[in-house]
Amino acid sequence: MKTSDTLSPRTNRRVVLAAALAGLLLTGGGIAAYSAWANVPAAPAASQAAQVDTAEVIHRAITDWQDFSGRLEAVERVEIRPQVSGVLTQVHFKDGATVRKGDVLFTIDPRPFAAEVARAEAQLAATEARVAYTASDLARSERLIADNAVSRRDLEEKQNAARDAAAGVQAARAALRIARLNLEYTTIKAPIDGRMSRAEVTVGNLVSTTGGPALTTLVSSDRIYAAFDVDEQTFLKSVNPARTAKGTSLPVHLGLADQDGYGIQGRIHSVDNRLDTTAGTIRVRAIFDNPDGRLVPGLYARIRLGSDTPREAVLIDDRAVGTDQDKRFVLVVGDGNRTAYREVRLGKLQEGLRVVEDGLKPGERIVVNGLQRVRPGDPVTPHPVAMDGSAPVAAAVAEPRALKTRI
Repeated sequence: MKTSDTLSPRTNRRVVLAAALAGLLLTGGGIAAYSAWANVPAAPAASQAAQVDTAEVIHRAITDWQDFSGRLEAVERVEIRPQVSGVLTQVHFKDGATVRKGDVLFTIDPRPFAAEVARAEAQLAATEARVAYTASDLARSERLIADNAVSRRDLEEKQNAARDAAAGVQAARAALRIARLNLEYTTIKAPIDGRMSRAEVTVGNLVSTTGGPALTTLVSSDRIYAAFDVDEQTFLKSVNPARTAKGTSLPVHLGLADQDGYGIQGRIHSVDNRLDTTAGTIRVRAIFDNPDGRLVPGLYARIRLGSDTPREAVLIDDRAVGTDQDKRFVLVVGDGNRTAYREVRLGKLQEGLRVVEDGLKPGERIVVNGLQRVRPGDPVTPHPVAMDGSAPVAAAVAEPRALKTRI
């Protein structure tokens, strides 16, 4: 079969016609595509200013608070011990009972002590009789000495016997007082108002004044201490007695483990006389009223200590705070109702509002709700609201708002 390397004239004409047709089709498609893109409607204009809640920052005097932890301690604690030895015959209280000063707690068998009182009374009567006799004998000798009926030596002996009898009366009276005291000691009474512990010794046991265990313990309950340790800076700044003005007292609030706030108010009672050089702290005691007795020694206590002098501060709602990586910011609404980025340094909560240590001035307005809908520099339609601090703090911390960035 015969082949040729060149195309015939008819074939060349077909190729040229096909190429021309393809070019026309491509040109028409491009024109159609351009016409279709050109006819797309333009993007709509920017939307109107977003409506956001705005509030003016609060400016007022506040008290700086610091939080500590400690333990409750009894103001008065008494170990009840016997003052005489004997057999315990009665226990007059129930474990944990509240007692008043003078209430009878224990009774020791009083019979041996009652007998001792009777013996001492008899001894006193005998010595008083001897005093009467020696006084009469001395008077007779003094009459006879004038007539030289008795010697001077006999008279002096009579005088000495009278003095000895008088001294014997004093000793007998003292012995009787001791016997009566010991009889009183068989009835053991509460020395203070307070709450009893359990009875450590039961009826029938022999109790002793030497070496025996305490019968029970009694703690006061109308007031109670909260003992806690403060660091050296807090001592120098706040609780140092030399710094605190005379007649002033630092505010102290107490909260228990099952409470959210610090609802019990008290005052500083005492500050220790030296710092613990190992821990760098000093022990402080605050005192609180405890009329219902719910504060019990040993309980864990949360203590909030306030400063002695209030200071002016700016406060805002936690809802207004946004997060920009490791920074905190707010959007300030300025002239023309445009937002501006403002970095802030935050402090502690004060009655539901966050203290702003730096970054805001009194009188400025900030966005408190709608932070996600606007960016720095955007125009806004402000809707004034109160800076009430009602937003839960936990929600503000758990879901920090990220700063929007322009694309």
